[in-house]
Amino acid sequence: MTTTLFLQSEIQDPYGLYKTMIAQNPVYWDKENQIWVLYSYDACVSILNSDLAYIPEINPNNEQGLNDSALEISNQLARLSNGIQHDISREVAMLLFSNMNAVTTNKILEQLLERKENKSELDWVNSVCKQLPVLVVLKNFGFNDKDSLFISENIEQLTKIMLPNKTQMQVDSINTIAKEIYEIAEKHLVASAFYTILEKTLFEKYQISTKEILSLCVCNIIGLFIQSYDAGRGLLSNALLQILNKNHSLLNLAIERDWMQSAIIESLRFDPPIHTTRRVAVGDIVLNDRVIKKGDKIILVLASANRDVNQFLNPENFDPTRINNGEHLTFGIGGHGCLAKHFSIQLGTDALLYLFEQYKNVSLLDENIQYEPLSNARLPKNILISI
Repeated sequence: MTTTLFLQSEIQDPYGLYKTMIAQNPVYWDKENQIWVLYSYDACVSILNSDLAYIPEINPNNEQGLNDSALEISNQLARLSNGIQHDISREVAMLLFSNMNAVTTNKILEQLLERKENKSELDWVNSVCKQLPVLVVLKNFGFNDKDSLFISENIEQLTKIMLPNKTQMQVDSINTIAKEIYEIAEKHLVASAFYTILEKTLFEKYQISTKEILSLCVCNIIGLFIQSYDAGRGLLSNALLQILNKNHSLLNLAIERDWMQSAIIESLRFDPPIHTTRRVAVGDIVLNDRVIKKGDKIILVLASANRDVNQFLNPENFDPTRINNGEHLTFGIGGHGCLAKHFSIQLGTDALLYLFEQYKNVSLLDENIQYEPLSNARLPKNILISI
């Protein structure tokens, strides 16, 4: 029996399974779990672009018991919505992005590195990856130091709101922190210089109430915090591992911006932080002569599609010079494509370029990397490096 659902903490190399499935069952019906699992590039692209494949509702009728603030966040996020609701939420997120300032990543990273007690060793994940991306977003929006520290220290609890299945402990944790983060974000947005213009723009286009506009803006700026924490953490972690795990001659190139940016993009293809995304069919879909029926659940294994030999030459080689690395599906495509694509690549490039410029002898202290017990994301728990 083929294993399609597993925790990344339980498997050393998921790419071996993905390779087999692309060759033998690129569109696979998992009878045991009653779900379609897509492994090939073409199959994933078809569903990502399909009007008949929706983001599944993760908390129908609030059966999980989220409190008012957490429920509001969940209901308004662009990443979790469909149809006109998604169009509006996506535009809100885009308008928020357009009003971000340009705070230097290096300054924040320098401050994080100065805090470490051991001057020669560093846990890259806990000291940098879990803090830098969300702090950059917060500072770009002008949040003060107190609020930035509070949100960055507690955002991990709120990221569990994205999980389709939550334990009671996770729900309690989400409810504990959601109200406070919501209130901080709301207070900051209302006081910001750009909010009045943003409110006017949305009202004129969609004729929605000022209360609804404020909710959409607050929830989607929180969505940017969540996205920067989980995906940003994974990008910084996995990219560093690929650079350090390969031929040491790569380290000579790691201080060149163009090469580093190419390496970040290749890392997003070769070893992405997010491995899967989910959809549900809202109508019958024919794919590879198989019929995905209305109501069927679908898992798209984007990390597998990124290693499809029919799309990428020698896909199992980490090659920053490959011409079409940017065609990876890690950020998705179409209407639900990630808005933070360019921001994430720049953040990763800036951070790793700074690391290798400031520290000339970066190396792994422990090559036995353990991963978080997640099914959709491959996130290292720790990366101990010598600097």
